[in-house]
Amino acid sequence: MREYLLTLCVTVAVTYLLTGPVRKFAIAAGAMPEIRARDVHREPTPRLGGIAMFGGLCAGLLVADHLQNLNGVFERSNEPRALLSGAALIWLIGVLDDKFEIDALIKLGGQMIAAGVMVMQGLTILWIPVPGVGTVPLTQWQGNLLTVALVVITINAVNFVDGLDGLAAGMVCIATGALFLYGYRIWFGYGIEAAAPATLFAAILMGMCLGFLPHNMHPARIFMGDSGSMLIGLVLAASAISITGQVDPDALALFAGGERNATHAMLPVFIPLLLPLTIIAIPVADLVLAIVRRTWKGQSPFAADRGHLHHRLLELGHSHSRAVLIMYFWSGLIAFGTVAYSVNSASMWIVLAIAALSALGLVLLLLPRFTPRAPRWAEGLVPPRYRHAGRAAEAAAEAAVREATGAEPEPVRPIVAGVSGVNGATAVGPRSRFPDRRKAGSTR
Repeated sequence: MREYLLTLCVTVAVTYLLTGPVRKFAIAAGAMPEIRARDVHREPTPRLGGIAMFGGLCAGLLVADHLQNLNGVFERSNEPRALLSGAALIWLIGVLDDKFEIDALIKLGGQMIAAGVMVMQGLTILWIPVPGVGTVPLTQWQGNLLTVALVVITINAVNFVDGLDGLAAGMVCIATGALFLYGYRIWFGYGIEAAAPATLFAAILMGMCLGFLPHNMHPARIFMGDSGSMLIGLVLAASAISITGQVDPDALALFAGGERNATHAMLPVFIPLLLPLTIIAIPVADLVLAIVRRTWKGQSPFAADRGHLHHRLLELGHSHSRAVLIMYFWSGLIAFGTVAYSVNSASMWIVLAIAALSALGLVLLLLPRFTPRAPRWAEGLVPPRYRHAGRAAEAAAEAAVREATGAEPEPVRPIVAGVSGVNGATAVGPRSRFPDRRKAGSTR
């Protein structure tokens, strides 16, 4: 665990320290596209954050290769080299897209090639655990095709959810934390060495996201771009594929009383990792809904729009930061709830806790529909939307009278950074350090 923590800390530090210079490079290189109709930010922001994240990935793998215990992962398995090869290729495609906006079909082809590179070096699914049956071996072509499909689905799911400041990095970090706990439990608890590569990949991926998040939280100073979103999507897929297709349930039979019992006991996590629908359930759901929505309208599945889940949260009335936190909440509930259920599926307390947290999540989701009203004596202390309608009408009437009589309006109290409301639910104006947003070509 100490070596995993050291690898994590080095990855965080390298990613964090590289992001600043990368931001300056992106500005100098002109990787600051104009604001599009579907964007929610209000000023051009540099991309290419994936360059710093790729640097963190390389640093994490390099450090792990020189540690006493983690060095065995590189000696006994070719998966770290397969991951680095596929990650370098998908990162290069993302960098070109951040700068030159390459075609969506070309990116899709590049994703398939990157997945194929990993498959050729041994990072593939060898078997599928099925409850009541046991281990079902796959032919070489079946395993390769399933691996490529899972990599492409995961990459695009993460890419689709990258629409708000800090959303993609935070959600992937949360999901990877659950994946790390599961992999460490299989490796350390059961002594199965085949789970070590996936655990290492998860630790490095967490470091990449944690190091980039301070620069990417709202208001973001830099975006990860496709070079970052496709990179972390590929690493997440590689981790899930490694621990699903490489860990033999026969090894768990010694601890569960037989192969069928072992497969059934680990089913709550094996199946989600097989089709990573639980670990990244929200991004995959967003991907499926986007494809259905665009196809129903007669559009290309790759045509961008403002119908993603995070856009819907903003339309409900949530602020930027609160929408991101709600997505974090659901991602953590699904990922960690699944891992907890796999540890002790017979515990009713785990099921009740998941149900209670789900109810809480629904209340938070619908909170803008039930806006509380402050008492009249406290209306002067809260934002206008929490005041009674009558008081708002009186304020509008007073403003109309002042305008008709030519009276000077009351001086506006300046908002100081750090006061509640800045960059939050009540921040609706341009920030002072950007005096003219119209130069960005915004349509809003």
